[in-house]
Amino acid sequence: MNIQELYSCFTEADGISIDTRNITLNSLFFALKGDNFDANEFAQEALDKGARYVIMDNPKLLTDRDKMFLVPNALQALQQLANYHRQQLGLPIIALTGSNGKTTTKELIKAVLSQKYNVKATQGNYNNHIGVPLTLLQFDDETDIGIVEMGANHLNEIALLCTIAQPDYGYITNFGKAHLEGFGGFEGVIKGKSELYDYLEDNHKMAFVNADDPRQDAKTMTFSRFTFGSKETEPNVEIELIEQTEVATILLGEQRIASHLTGQYNATNMAAAVAIGRYFGVELEEASQAIHDYIPTNNRSQWIKQEAFTILLDAYNANPSSMELAIANFEQLPTTTPKIYILGDMFELGTASVKEHKNIVQQVAATTFEQAFFIGKEFSKVKDASESQQIYFFETLADFFAQYEEVAQLLAQHTVLIKGSRGMALEKIISFLK
Repeated sequence: MNIQELYSCFTEADGISIDTRNITLNSLFFALKGDNFDANEFAQEALDKGARYVIMDNPKLLTDRDKMFLVPNALQALQQLANYHRQQLGLPIIALTGSNGKTTTKELIKAVLSQKYNVKATQGNYNNHIGVPLTLLQFDDETDIGIVEMGANHLNEIALLCTIAQPDYGYITNFGKAHLEGFGGFEGVIKGKSELYDYLEDNHKMAFVNADDPRQDAKTMTFSRFTFGSKETEPNVEIELIEQTEVATILLGEQRIASHLTGQYNATNMAAAVAIGRYFGVELEEASQAIHDYIPTNNRSQWIKQEAFTILLDAYNANPSSMELAIANFEQLPTTTPKIYILGDMFELGTASVKEHKNIVQQVAATTFEQAFFIGKEFSKVKDASESQQIYFFETLADFFAQYEEVAQLLAQHTVLIKGSRGMALEKIISFLK
């Protein structure tokens, strides 16, 4: 089956499916393999549930030669189809990666550009070697601009995603201590994320750059770029980040732009969205309104305020860089009630795990707070990091609940930061309160 034949199947179908548990009618089903599954085994089930065609790579399981098509590798076929579709559309694509803030920044950029254009973007965090092709295949003739979020936990992954998506523009939020185990350390993170810059430079494309970030500034001096930052950096768009307040705020000329986000790190994300909007001709007032109207969800920098307590829920993900920023921001927030930290383990840190978890405990211990609770096996390994009697350690979230059955009473009349890696599922604390 060549790419034109595969594309013909795609144009006849109504979208892509990769899971028979939620298959859509008249879809093109790709039988992908994973560590613990082989979707080839469900090829016939996909047809029975309404798929139009199946793309598979196991000839032994082929039962319908009219609707099942063999390829050497189903995943590679999905990626090749996405790349071919991207070329047929020819629309401008913005690629986005970084250690922290990718999804929030993506949503802000989408909100701003949607004031003038029909914009489609990565849904949720579909940002890997499967998610990026699925994102591209959702773009259509009515899409003016596509935004593709790219995640990575090892070298050469961003490079692969760039060859699939072929972005015209790129933005890296930051270089942080994320996925240290897979990247082999912080320098590996920088190298891995910079594969986006390498692609843009090699293909004569453009980068959007935070000129106030020295590393980013230095890495983009040799090719086309559009910058934002403070006046000292002489950027294309001069934006001032307002000092810490409960909500992230930026200043562009006389225009003060506030949000429903918190933290100076989110002010940088807002600045990127506004600057990219300016490049694409979005009026400042429209960009400001888009930023103001954006409400964070999915446990990202999300304020949950009830009569008895105020919670800053940032439990979607965590790494040493994002955790340090969140703690620094929380420390400086002006509050009328005492502060409590509930922090969960940070994953994929490899040999740096003990050191990085110890650093976080010590950072919290140096702040002003009433109580701090550290949850997870990694934090439990560094119990000796502080002698403060206000700090408590629990190996699991269940252990925390067991000791504090009345969590609502514990948190009442406090301002609380809840943050941890996705696998810790600290948002369950909110469910426990309801």
